[in-house]
Amino acid sequence: MSNTATLERNRSGAASQPRTTAHAKDDAVMLKAAANLTRDLNVPKSAIYWADMLGSAVLGYAALFGAMFMRPAWVAVGSGLIAILALYRAGSFIHELTHIKKGAVKGFRFTWNLVVGVPLMVPSFMYEGVHNQHHAKRYYGTVDDPEYLPLALMHPWTLPLFLVAAALAPIGMLIRFGILAPLSLFWPKLRDIVVGRYSGLQINPRFVRPKPEGEFARDWAWQEVAASIWAVALLAMVATGLIPLRDFVIFLSVAAGVMFLNQVRTLVAHLWENGGEPMSVTDQFLDSVNVPPPATLPALWAPVGLRYHALHHMLPGLPYHALGEAHRRLCKELDQRSVYHDSTHRHLSALVTRLAAQTLTNRAKSA
Repeated sequence: MSNTATLERNRSGAASQPRTTAHAKDDAVMLKAAANLTRDLNVPKSAIYWADMLGSAVLGYAALFGAMFMRPAWVAVGSGLIAILALYRAGSFIHELTHIKKGAVKGFRFTWNLVVGVPLMVPSFMYEGVHNQHHAKRYYGTVDDPEYLPLALMHPWTLPLFLVAAALAPIGMLIRFGILAPLSLFWPKLRDIVVGRYSGLQINPRFVRPKPEGEFARDWAWQEVAASIWAVALLAMVATGLIPLRDFVIFLSVAAGVMFLNQVRTLVAHLWENGGEPMSVTDQFLDSVNVPPPATLPALWAPVGLRYHALHHMLPGLPYHALGEAHRRLCKELDQRSVYHDSTHRHLSALVTRLAAQTLTNRAKSA
């Protein structure tokens, strides 16, 4: 198979055909510019991380309690929507934890798990080690990538199923941490299944996670114990009436909203056009999506720098708060013929429509 291709370009901001049979050589000019123009942006600013994460968490939990106790119903619903958006933003820092060097923002990983990860039953071990493999050049877009499915090449029914699965995730997490994790302590075979199949925020069903080792195993252990204690306590408090069933349902609904919104964002984070072949860095970039300003809604559905997902794949070590500036510098430096601009898309609906249309086309061809 040839490793070169002429990418057909259109000014709507994407390669016109799925890149499933040939891949482009790396664009040396773009990659060099990206490295040179962002050298001074690589240090995470602790004050921004702390203020953003804690502020989002406080607002989210305040709104969650508002949804439980405020009247009338429309006020409670509005409060619940605020809770979803704020806790989604706070939860999105799990992505940053996988990329910033340990200790770069002292105490942040522990505090995030304590404030967000454990209460929402998504401790950081569920993402650390999984997401990093998604960024490995030899794994991206292949069957060994835990966070990739060729959705654009699959059947149309996979898209709603993809979203429904996320909405049910909080129930799955309660089962995983409240039932399976404690039982697996006494059943080694079950433990292997829990670790391999139910310990990663992944979308590739073929991915089997290896057992943790070293310092990461210790981090995994305390996070899993804490999440299991919380899950068991939560179920016990609901069963005994200490927490009203209505409030428990509201909590699950908000958690489901957070996971659903994240899955919508995941649905358009990539073009999902790779058929399983290894890809160059440039092709990985072009298979990923930037939704920069002037669009405003991505600040809500793709927070904490996730609106610059293509740029993040090119510069994964760049802190989220620096991505906007990096994008502006690259747009100023690179002319309009640069493939950099082909990663830019206008809004969510256009990306969803594109993906849905491609699945329908694929279905028609295979019929």
